Amino acid sequence: MTDILHMQVNFADKPCLIMKLKRWERKECKPNSLPVLHKLHVKVGDTVKLISGKEKGKIGEITRLFRHNSTVIVKDINLKTKHMKSREQGEPGQIVKVEAPIHSSNVMLYSKEQKVASRVGHKILEDGTRVRYLLKTGEVIDSAENWKKVIKDRNNDKKSD
Repeated sequence: MTDILHMQVNFADKPCLIMKLKRWERKECKPNSLPVLHKLHVKVGDTVKLISGKEKGKIGEITRLFRHNSTVIVKDINLKTKHMKSREQGEPGQIVKVEAPIHSSNVMLYSKEQKVASRVGHKILEDGTRVRYLLKTGEVIDSAENWKKVIKDRNNDKKSD
């Protein structure tokens, strides 16, 4: 009975079965083999400024989030070259530019109107909705108009593909 009480579950011992990751990318997992997902201070569609790294100071929009390792993909930033082999005989190979992920701690929310990067805060409005806002400017990020615009843009991108 006492052996059961002192038994600990070590997350590193259980590799994630759902996510196909390389050995050095493996993250800790819950007992049900799902990866531990981290909360991020940014969302898809947010305008961010890079605060460190090779492309420090550049501004872009977040297109994808990876919550298991806290990375984000910013549109047209951190481009890497990928050499693609030819699929069929006679077809030439090609070099493609691909957006690589950036750790979420290296990006900061950015206000287009005030042209300033700021940390994010949370507050509850009079109507009871919980929103994110920029601490420096007080500008509310999570408004209904912004979300409608992001969803509309996403649908347009899917139709064009």
